[in-house]
Amino acid sequence: MDRDLYGKGRTRLSWGAAFAGVVIAVAVQLVLGILGTGIGLSMVDPVEGTTPGATGFGIGAGIYWLITTILALGLGGYAAARVSGVTERFDALVHGLVVWGVTLILTLYLLTSAVGGIIGGAFRTVGAVAGAAGSTVGAAAPKAAEIAGIDNGDVRQEAAKYLSDAPSDPAQMTPEQAQAEIAKQLPALARGGAEGAQAEGRIVDIVAAQRKISRPEAQAQVDRAKADFVKAKNDTVQTAKSAADSAAGAAAGTSFVIVLALVTGAAASAFGAAAGARRRAY
Repeated sequence: MDRDLYGKGRTRLSWGAAFAGVVIAVAVQLVLGILGTGIGLSMVDPVEGTTPGATGFGIGAGIYWLITTILALGLGGYAAARVSGVTERFDALVHGLVVWGVTLILTLYLLTSAVGGIIGGAFRTVGAVAGAAGSTVGAAAPKAAEIAGIDNGDVRQEAAKYLSDAPSDPAQMTPEQAQAEIAKQLPALARGGAEGAQAEGRIVDIVAAQRKISRPEAQAQVDRAKADFVKAKNDTVQTAKSAADSAAGAAAGTSFVIVLALVTGAAASAFGAAAGARRRAY
């Protein structure tokens, strides 16, 4: 019997049996996954307000996924070892681990190639449509101006009005010109230094002239605006840091859970294969 099983004409690893186990594992996982999706959707009822919370729903989905993975890989490992006809426990474990490994690689391939390709293709399509639309608008603009009877020189002259500098005297500025000039000075104000001090003085002059208040009062208003801006910026930075810390913690926790699930799946596949090993006939 040993010679028949492990002689030169037969290898200790049956790839055909392992492939059969992979097919069974993927099929069972797919069926149970579709079933779980149906169960989850049946629990969503926004009209009655009985929809489960995101946290509880996520935990339940994770537990269900872990259970289905154990069942699918256990059955796949059992089938592989049983079909291969191995009698040694080690050989059966190898068949089970091969089923687990090939199933994992196949799953990763499907996720990275099929889903990623669909998403990438969608973005490429959107980009192509946007580019085509932009080209169409650019080509149509001169025709539209020609039909409306607008001369190109008039268009350039009108655009120059929007791009012209505001009067140097803040008292002669319109409210729109004052706002534009303040916005123009803000980058220099943010950089600080001598240039920032000069920009701040210009802003104070504009505020004083537009609101018809004294320069010290305008300076006080500008100082308050700067303090509010700094506070808002610091709050935004702190919020971003907190969000990044939370995201990093969640990612780390998810990684540990995935590793645990993978190890559990390997154990389930090996256990199923060991259970499916044929007993040696003496």
